[in-house]
Order: sequence, then structure tokens, then C-alpha cells
Amino acid sequence: MLRNPSQKYASNIQSLIQQNVSLADKNWFATGGSAKFFCQPQTNQQFQEALIFANKQNLPLFILGNGANILISDEGFDGLVIRPHLKELSIEPFDENHRVVTAGAGVQLDDLIEFCLTSGLSGLEEFSGIPGTVGGAVYINLHYFEFLLEQFLISAQVIEKDTGTIKKVDPQWLDFGYNQSTLLKEAHFLLSATFKLKKINENQVAFARGRKKEIIRHRAARYPQKGTCGSFFRNFHEHEVTIESNGKKMIYVAYYLDKIGVKGALQIGDAIVSHQHANMIVNRGNATTNDIIQVARTMQKLVKDQFGILPQPECRLIGFKEYPLSQ
Repeated sequence: MLRNPSQKYASNIQSLIQQNVSLADKNWFATGGSAKFFCQPQTNQQFQEALIFANKQNLPLFILGNGANILISDEGFDGLVIRPHLKELSIEPFDENHRVVTAGAGVQLDDLIEFCLTSGLSGLEEFSGIPGTVGGAVYINLHYFEFLLEQFLISAQVIEKDTGTIKKVDPQWLDFGYNQSTLLKEAHFLLSATFKLKKINENQVAFARGRKKEIIRHRAARYPQKGTCGSFFRNFHEHEVTIESNGKKMIYVAYYLDKIGVKGALQIGDAIVSHQHANMIVNRGNATTNDIIQVARTMQKLVKDQFGILPQPECRLIGFKEYPLSQ
């Protein structure tokens, strides 16, 4: 074991691993403690080596992307955090009207979108302005209004957690759903994804760029752009709710949160419910993870008391020794 937190192992495998690395600057909430071990593999082989290290040490694993949909415990993560730095970007022919683009798990989504538009390829601009990496986007089957990432993905390369085996998989293997994929089981991790995109001409590229700007403008007007995980609670399932509107179950958690009046008002420490969106909690600068948890628990209680239903988190809770929210 390392004795000096800043020391790195001398061997090939161990030179990847750092100790006691702060995670507060690596997630959008800007809270949380340190990772006991941390690495940023730049190749598939280095990813394999990191898994070997974790398995030999019997360490819990967490794969970190942009940190846009997570809340990390103030105590940090007592295991190995892997932040893939896999940056491959390539284009290959598919047919007369399409090309396929392969992107590494560590590629920023906005960088991928810009790469595609510069190459005269359209489709992924529908996800403009959403913070995250390719790895995180595939993990949750990224969505924005009627668009789902699965509509464009044709294959992926994954690595098995326990063995380090690398294989190519198809969309059926990924078993996509709304905010769902096989990767949520965390038995495999994404290395790269391949997307089928439409070829477009110069005028169409200009239109797509304009649409990209409008989507980003729309998101900026509706949602906070920093200090948040995005939507904190998931929408309800139909069987969980009784209220209907126009003959349809009111599943949207923001509806209930708006009704209880927390938007821009509920605050604990430097954690506050956004004035822009009732389902988003914002760190105003010096919030702790515990502040955010206390705000979330209060939101749960208020909805439960008024409507008899308990919001459940969409934000991933990382490093907590005990589940911190109401159940």
C-alpha cells in the first residue's frame, strides 16, 4: 500500500493510481470528500490495469464522468474512482447517406457534437448543452424531449468489471429504456460508442448549428447551469400516483414540487432549490453535501405530507455508508 498520499506506484499498473484525490472539483455540485484511490486511464489497457488493481485490493469502484448527475458524500469514496480519459474520435462510411462516428467514453458530449457538425453529420445536436461525457450519456440513455441517445447508437465497446474482458455489444445487449441501460448494473463499463448519423450539406449544417444554439439558449433559460446535479428526483411511475390531468397520470415530480412552493425558497446552508426549476437543488457557493441532503429530505417530506407520495432520487448518491434520504 502507498504510505505517502501523493506517491505513485512505480510499476505500470500502479503508476496510474493516485491516493486521497479531492472529488469536490470533479462534480457539478462541487461538494464531497476525496477518493481513496483515483485514476484516469487513457487507453483500454490502462482501464484493464485499473480494474486488476481494484479487484486485487477488493475495492469498491465508481466510474466518474463529468459529475453532472451525482452527489458525493462529504466523507468521500472509500474505493477506486476511475475517470476514463478515452478520447478517440473517428468516422467511417456506412452508406450513401450516413456515416458512423466512434467516440471514446471520456469525450465531452459537446465536443462530440461539434466534431459531428464540422464533419457534416447531423443528429446528436439534439443533446446540445447537456453536461456530460459519452460514457455518462450511454449509461443513462441520455434524453431530451422526444430524443433518446439509443436512436443513434448502433454499437458499443464495453469492459467487464470482474475479468477486464473487452467486447463489442449491440443496442439489444444494452437493453435501453428511459434513464436505463444494462450499464446501470455496473458489471460492465463503457469504453467507446458508435453512432450512425446523417450526412448533411452546408446549408443543413448551418441550420443544425442554429438549432444547437437555440437548444442551449432554451436550456439556459429553464435550468441552472452550475452547482447542480440537474433533476434531483426522478419522475413518478404511473402506479405511484393518483392525480390525473386530461386523462393521464400526473407523473412529473416537478408538478408536485411546484405545488409545495419550494422553488427559490427552500434553503439550508448554501443549498437552495433553484428559482428556475423546482426539481433542481443548487450549491450557491459553500454548501456541503449534507446541506443538499437536508434540502432533499425536506422536499421529500413536504410532498409526502401533502400528496402521500415520496419522491425518489434520480441523482446518483455516491460514497454514503448509509442511505441518506427518506425511504
